[in-house]
Amino acid sequence: MSKAKILFVFYLPSGGMETLNRQRCKALAKHGIECHLLYMQDGTGLQNISQIPTYITNNNSEIKKVLKDHHFDAIFVSSDMQMLQRIRNLGYKGKLFFEVQGLGSYKSAEKILTQAKPFVMNYANGILYPQTPHLISLIEAHYPTHPKFCFHNCFDTNEFSYRLTQKVPYPVIGWVGRLELNKNWDDFLLFAIRYIKAKPNTKFWMFIDDTLGNQNEKIRFQNLLKRYKLSDSIVVHANIPHKKMAEYFSMIGDSGGFLLSTSKVEGFGYAVIEAMSCRCPVLTSDSDGVKAFIRHNITGKFYENGNIGSAVKQAIELTDHTVLRNSIIQNASNHLTLFELDTYALEFMKLLK
Repeated sequence: MSKAKILFVFYLPSGGMETLNRQRCKALAKHGIECHLLYMQDGTGLQNISQIPTYITNNNSEIKKVLKDHHFDAIFVSSDMQMLQRIRNLGYKGKLFFEVQGLGSYKSAEKILTQAKPFVMNYANGILYPQTPHLISLIEAHYPTHPKFCFHNCFDTNEFSYRLTQKVPYPVIGWVGRLELNKNWDDFLLFAIRYIKAKPNTKFWMFIDDTLGNQNEKIRFQNLLKRYKLSDSIVVHANIPHKKMAEYFSMIGDSGGFLLSTSKVEGFGYAVIEAMSCRCPVLTSDSDGVKAFIRHNITGKFYENGNIGSAVKQAIELTDHTVLRNSIIQNASNHLTLFELDTYALEFMKLLK
């Protein structure tokens, strides 16, 4: 199917969805597929997008005009079940897919997939989702007969990889996410308190999108920083452009530190794969989606969810055992070939056919 034209739809350009959309547009363009993006509201990730036709609107007449002007062969709507009905009501007759990425905790994913059923069954031609165990089992249970397409998301290691940077004079432990319950930032602070006792000169860098998230969570975060006396140890980096993150991950790896991911559940976990690509080792909770790229003590490290003692123990091993650390960094780098852009494009073209 050459010269197809497709549209990806999501709420706003931010986080993993923004990264995925940008990278797959690049992957598909190489195979003659023209991709457009529609976001219903503005977001910090807009600064990362270039050379991809992108529309920011939640207005029916404006969306209708985009659909009428472009005659898309297929449209992929991520997470927003009601948008499937809206697009059909605006007169779109082509192939329409519901895409599932993330959806938060297992319970929340189950709730959304149950609510989505009438929309998906009535308006969508199929469902697209990554090879994440909890999503696979939920979708197979709820949509046994609906056409399903399941393959890994893509990741561009050429664009996002190790950079030689200025070395920082202390080890750094990084964290990436929004200040929300599923990202489990509380555990990162509890980890920092315990870890500083063992390694007092460590710094903790938190990369957050502060335009998102609940105001109460932000206030709670500031209060806990003071209460735990962490204000001097934790540095908050807000809304860093995506390209710049490769430098930060490289710096963290070179400092002898690592990325700590504390999420309860991830659909894929782009921050983890990005760190691995920059020679920054990863210690993570078993948040399901990361199983696609983390094998314990081979390509990264797992700690027991919610068990800060377990996280500290694994962290000290990751910083002190040079042979293990180096082999994890090397294996992680080799493992990323699974997510190459061309592999994704070929799977995607099968779906379009």
